[in-house]
Amino acid sequence: MGYANIVVDRSQRMAETLVSEKNPLLKQVRRAVARGSLTNDGWAVAESFHLLEEALASDCEIRAVIAAESAETAVTARVKNRARVVVVPDAAFDQLASTDTPQGVIALVRPPVSTLEQLLRGRPLVVVLDGVQGPGNAGTILRTAEAFGGTGAVFLKGTVSPYNPKCLRASAGSIFRLPVVASLDEAPLLAALEQKQVSLYAAMPRGETFVSEANLARGCAIVIGSEARGVSAGLQARATGVRIPTSGVESLNAAVAAGVLLYEALRQRSSV
Repeated sequence: MGYANIVVDRSQRMAETLVSEKNPLLKQVRRAVARGSLTNDGWAVAESFHLLEEALASDCEIRAVIAAESAETAVTARVKNRARVVVVPDAAFDQLASTDTPQGVIALVRPPVSTLEQLLRGRPLVVVLDGVQGPGNAGTILRTAEAFGGTGAVFLKGTVSPYNPKCLRASAGSIFRLPVVASLDEAPLLAALEQKQVSLYAAMPRGETFVSEANLARGCAIVIGSEARGVSAGLQARATGVRIPTSGVESLNAAVAAGVLLYEALRQRSSV
């Protein structure tokens, strides 16, 4: 069902109103949310007030901030003319939102573009997501990588998109700061690691090396495998398997395993 267009006096209001459900901007957002990816022209759908504030604090370009009518005052107070704000009726916003209880705000943000070369500069600490499917896990890994001094993240092909709206929310804004390379094949990653003499470790329940014995103080990349099959055979063959000691369970959640390894890397680097 469509909505009638409304003429807005911009001199009396900081925001403009989009009320047709066929508006191209709203259609792009719906498609991106359904696919769990960027919009066709490369904008990330960042939903929540926290992500709005993180985007505003970053150097990222913001195409528009979409506000539900009931949240207009709160949104415009935060944006303060730093980005275009468009208002939609609450019912129309609910059709855009990817959450069950939307906060009434979505920012369209241009994510930073990074290269593998950038991630591997200096003494890198890179986390490699190999087939991780849960966007919540992936976003938590990004947040953890930033917290523990990671220099970037690689999302190999077959991994959930780092720009999935749920992944963005779980990253809590780290996606706007941490260098990320997405949809990369194994071969160029392995070639770059070899060229830069970066050690490769893989989180594996039966890995040959305990996490405390792995030399994570040097330049390294840490592979976190998929929730279902673990690390791919190709990466296992090139990596040193790292085991996290556990009691009563064989393996850990992907994001938890990443947190343990990244914390150990930070601990080792802090003592050098």
